[in-house]
Amino acid sequence: MTPRTQSPNAARELEHPAPGEIRLEDVLHALADPVRLRIVRTLAASEEDLSCSLFDLPVSKSTTTHHFRVLRESGVISQSYRGTAKMSALRRGDLDRLFPGLLDSVLTAAVRQGERGGG
Repeated sequence: MTPRTQSPNAARELEHPAPGEIRLEDVLHALADPVRLRIVRTLAASEEDLSCSLFDLPVSKSTTTHHFRVLRESGVISQSYRGTAKMSALRRGDLDRLFPGLLDSVLTAAVRQGERGGG
């Protein structure tokens, strides 16, 4: 991951991979987990960044934190602090440029699976 330059708020900044550092196998691994896929589906349906606290997930807070970290470190989402809230956004532009059609295909497949009663 590319380190960020130090600023007065460095302790509140989170590291993200640069677009050129995002690897397909990391993205696929991140999207393979049902809880992480649920997070991505929610972010994809939103036009705004969402606070992590808005997600009602069937896991503990520490596990939720882990899932968001995997998504961020793989390059699927970006996160930033706004005051005390950690906000998340889908990196759709980067993912679409790097892996055209992948995100839409995964999201469509997740919807179809849900319609079949598989998630």
